[in-house]
Amino acid sequence: MSQVKENNTVKVHYTGKITANGQVFDSSLEREPLEFTLGQGQLIPGFENGVVNMKLNEKKIINIPKEEAYGEVREELFQEVKKEELPQDMEPEVGMGLVSRGPDGREHQLRVAEVKDASIIVDANHPLAGQDLTFEIEVLEIK
Repeated sequence: MSQVKENNTVKVHYTGKITANGQVFDSSLEREPLEFTLGQGQLIPGFENGVVNMKLNEKKIINIPKEEAYGEVREELFQEVKKEELPQDMEPEVGMGLVSRGPDGREHQLRVAEVKDASIIVDANHPLAGQDLTFEIEVLEIK
């Protein structure tokens, strides 16, 4: 029986949960399975490492510490923005997603972390930074 090895392309179904509270943050069960090639850095390291040596049709639960997921929350990724710099028709709320375009033209996903009288605090950390994650994985195909 074949096992997942480095450089294999695999298809998996998965459900990802925040370990601390069991909240599901993503799942492929209602859509196409996830297809990726190991060793290309397409996914968080803990997910790739957890799939290695799995067999075809095997199901497994893997626990991924934040260091092998999206890392710690980094304070330097919080920034204060004056409300006058925001679009005039915008009413910022905590948790609201924003997109910022850098000088190089690349877009950056931000989240409103705090709303003050004259400014807001935006957070550029990944929404799952600082979280340990749990994934239920089933290997559907190994190429």
